[in-house]
Amino acid sequence: MRVGCNLLWLVPGRVGGSEEATVALLRALAEQKPDDLHYTVYALDDFGAEYPDVAKLFPTRLAALTGRLKPLRVGAENTWLAGETKRAELDLVHHMNAVLPLNRPAPGVITVHDLQPFDMPENFHPVKRRYVHTTVPRSVRKAAMVVTPSEFVRQGVIERFGVDPERVRTTRWGVDAPRTDVTVAEVQDRYGLSSRWFVFNAVTWPHKNHGLLVRAFAKVAAKEHDVTLVLTGGEAQQEEPLAGMIDRLGLRGRVRRTGRIPRDDMLAVLRGATALTFPSRYEGFGLPVLEAMSLGTPVVAADTTALPEVIGGAARLESPDDPDAWTDAMLELLA
Repeated sequence: MRVGCNLLWLVPGRVGGSEEATVALLRALAEQKPDDLHYTVYALDDFGAEYPDVAKLFPTRLAALTGRLKPLRVGAENTWLAGETKRAELDLVHHMNAVLPLNRPAPGVITVHDLQPFDMPENFHPVKRRYVHTTVPRSVRKAAMVVTPSEFVRQGVIERFGVDPERVRTTRWGVDAPRTDVTVAEVQDRYGLSSRWFVFNAVTWPHKNHGLLVRAFAKVAAKEHDVTLVLTGGEAQQEEPLAGMIDRLGLRGRVRRTGRIPRDDMLAVLRGATALTFPSRYEGFGLPVLEAMSLGTPVVAADTTALPEVIGGAARLESPDDPDAWTDAMLELLA
């Protein structure tokens, strides 16, 4: 069976946990080498530059696009990708995001990572909101199969769009075995970390709820003088408001905003942390909490969406609207 993997939606550094999970999935598929499945990956030039090892694992076709302009990516799915998959005579294309192109020579499976544009539409630009609200319902109803990373998302797809439950499958994300290529001492020195720290690895999207964590940490910092809050991850809509809050609360020397850092560094920061503090209001899965648990790092997470399902009782859950509860949790962990 000839299977195509459509990654034209994946702009490196912009899609959060779904990027990490998709790349890990491709590496796992290459490792398994099933005799009856032959994969071809279709991706952006930027993907090939960011993940050359993955591009070498499969026959890979790279579109001459950076992916920064979404209309060009959508157009490429309906022209370049359609032509490539037709010439390759594929039996199936896995569109590893929630949209089926209108022009598709082969049957399609889709992955719906989450339904945030439907559950929290206020977090999205009106143009993107209209696009998603038009394309996703059509796609889930026409796809040969819908894959979701959690039962939370699966139930949302079934209930919101009236899809036959037999056509929606939960395939939970996984993480690689813990790595030790970079030591905790190395990242402590590299990023100027104190002897103890909390970490939150997330792009500054509105739903990630950085503001609550910074407000909670301000009270921790007032009582414990050798503790840092480390905020890794790329920049998004809340970057400037977050910087302003850090300044207003007098935390510039206590909160380390590293931005996106190499993955091995991020894992070492996570491994050495007192805890992962993860106050996100919305997760289709919540890959960082699984990564933290795999490293033996305690987790404090929001008691919402897919997070309780992923954690399974192995972490402390708090309301994403109660900063005092987060302060108490961090102080207890420090003690």
